[in-house]
Amino acid sequence: MEKFEYYIKDIHPSDFFSCEIDIIKALKSKFNLLKFISKGDKLVIEGVEDEIMSACIVLDSLTFFIKKNENINEANISEIINGNGDKLLNHENGRVILYGVNKKKIKAHTLNQIRLVESFDKNDMVFAIGPAGTGKTYTGIAIAVKALKSKIVKRIILTRPAVEAGENLGFLPGDLKDKLDPYMQPLYDALREMIPVEKLEDYIKRGIIEIAPLAYMRGRTLDNAFVILDEGQNTTHNQMKMFLTRMGKSAKFMITGDPGQIDLPRSAISGLKEANLILQNIEGIDIVYLDDKDVIRHKVVKKIIEAYKRTEHAN
Repeated sequence: MEKFEYYIKDIHPSDFFSCEIDIIKALKSKFNLLKFISKGDKLVIEGVEDEIMSACIVLDSLTFFIKKNENINEANISEIINGNGDKLLNHENGRVILYGVNKKKIKAHTLNQIRLVESFDKNDMVFAIGPAGTGKTYTGIAIAVKALKSKIVKRIILTRPAVEAGENLGFLPGDLKDKLDPYMQPLYDALREMIPVEKLEDYIKRGIIEIAPLAYMRGRTLDNAFVILDEGQNTTHNQMKMFLTRMGKSAKFMITGDPGQIDLPRSAISGLKEANLILQNIEGIDIVYLDDKDVIRHKVVKKIIEAYKRTEHAN
């Protein structure tokens, strides 16, 4: 048995040992033949020499990542520990999508989010399918805003089915905007982090950014636009087909959805689930799957998703 002292360099030891993510627990899970003991600014590792060397390589990658990134999460730590962190460690792969309000870095935080960003380099239509909290909508809007700023498109159109009201919003109080805002609020929230309020209001007023219910897409041809259909799992067969065929010249389409949160009547088939089956292997269309490893909300959200998944499998 060998013993090696690994010193935490270039970052404060508290950034490593007091991180919200239990890095030591993750290391023990990966290198289960080694013993890890934290002592001040060092990590004492006991075990076979080859395993210790492998662990040190991972530790070098982890400390480098923590030094370069203010936002770390369980998915990132897991990818690096399992040897899949090259893209996370290489800033040329577009981790920063754009700079938002107050120069906030709007990032792709996980490998699947990075795949989502990169997919638009090769495809005009991309599906982002995964559970709540995986950053589908937020990442998609960031990609759209970047495309607008780069003049790749002339406008952004964001839409979602108002399924909770059956797309019949007449019974709600107020004018059309008042009726729609509760359903569109997550989209406004994301945009406000990426575009200053005054500029955002001007864009909306001039139609450069449009936020509308899915029913308003019918009969239109959407040219030179980045169009995002959010909550796609709540579309019917006819709604999804209608939306997908709105694609015009020089357009980019993104469809997000969580098949585990369908609010349609039991007798209705989810347009997202159907599209996921019939649009496989079509040139120009890509489907990116996100999972609980991509959850970047509170860490308990991941546990909630796992618990529901276990119950659904059991049933």
